[in-house]
Amino acid sequence: MRRSFTLFSIVVHAIVISAALLAQVFAVGALPTPHQPILYESARVIPVDIQPPKPRLATGTSDPVSVSAAPVVSPTGVIEETGRENEPAQAPGSMVSGVESGTPSGIDGIGNMAAVQLLPPPSPEPATPMHLHSGMKAPVKVVDVPPIYPVISRNAHIQGVVILEAVLDAKGNVTSVRVLRSVQTLDQAAVDAVQQWRFTPALLNGQPVPVVMTVTVNFTLTDR
Repeated sequence: MRRSFTLFSIVVHAIVISAALLAQVFAVGALPTPHQPILYESARVIPVDIQPPKPRLATGTSDPVSVSAAPVVSPTGVIEETGRENEPAQAPGSMVSGVESGTPSGIDGIGNMAAVQLLPPPSPEPATPMHLHSGMKAPVKVVDVPPIYPVISRNAHIQGVVILEAVLDAKGNVTSVRVLRSVQTLDQAAVDAVQQWRFTPALLNGQPVPVVMTVTVNFTLTDR
């Protein structure tokens, strides 16, 4: 029973759909009226009043002309070169000051000659003392001052060798002394003596240079 109802429903729907399609195909009637075309109004020209720029008024000054600009007037002749063609032209009435022909001189605003003060050359920076090596000519002692044996050391029979490090400037003068090996009560006497010594300058490539060298002072008691 249920199956028969389903088949009947399908047949009925098919008949209804077919009838609707056939009615559309065989229907006869008036055709639809086409739409009217849209007409656009031609654009109107709106006049625009454009004023031309006003001419520039002539003034007493003219625009600066570059020195490298091409000439606009043909030359009347050929002049000899001076070697200063590429230098900027000086303004009329300007004055130039400087050194001419190796003579230090200048021109002030009034036109009078004024001497130019030359600054002295900067003093050379002191060279750092260097230790003696085989490529240098060693300094030679030219002034020898013997040390004074301290009385307290003599009475205590203290003797020995004091080793010092002496710094010599480029002229051979002793500028500072430092004790490397000390002997009790004898160090100051050794320093006082070495500070009075004088040497020939140490030479490096023929030039005097400050150096650091090691010297010894021997304190020995002699029997009388």
